[in-house]
This record gives sequence, C-alpha cells and structure tokens, in this order.
Amino acid sequence: MEIAEKVRSFLTSNFYIADPAELASDASLLGRGIVDSTGILEVVAFLESEFGVTVADEEMLPSNLDSIDNIAAYVRRKSS
Repeated sequence: MEIAEKVRSFLTSNFYIADPAELASDASLLGRGIVDSTGILEVVAFLESEFGVTVADEEMLPSNLDSIDNIAAYVRRKSS
C-alpha cells in the first residue's frame, strides 16, 4: 500500500468524513473541517509510528500536513 493510501485509510478510520469517496487527495483537511489542531497531532503521531519519520514542531505546516497529497510528499521527502 502506498503512502497516500495509508494516510487516506487512517483519516477515514479516525475522523468523520461524510463521504470518503468524495475526499480529493488535494482537499484541505483543515479547511474542510476534517481535522483540527488536536487532529493534526493525531496525524503526526500516525506518521511517526507508521512511517518512522520525526515531525519537528516547525514542520507542522499546512504545506506539509493539510492534504493527503501534501502529507504523502512530506513523508517521501523525510524518508529519502
């Protein structure tokens, strides 16, 4: 399973998403109200345990964590 699929699966299992099939991979998770500041911490904990990356406080930015696409790209950068 690729990174984006694992992230999508985590999000749909742990956060309320009215229609998971409608969640575009570039949709803003914060803007759509899927995650809030506490939810971001849950996402970070998932990324650290699932992919073995360390997310520094200064990396907790929308450009890294606000969509499935951004998260997958971030994890790929951190893993290489």
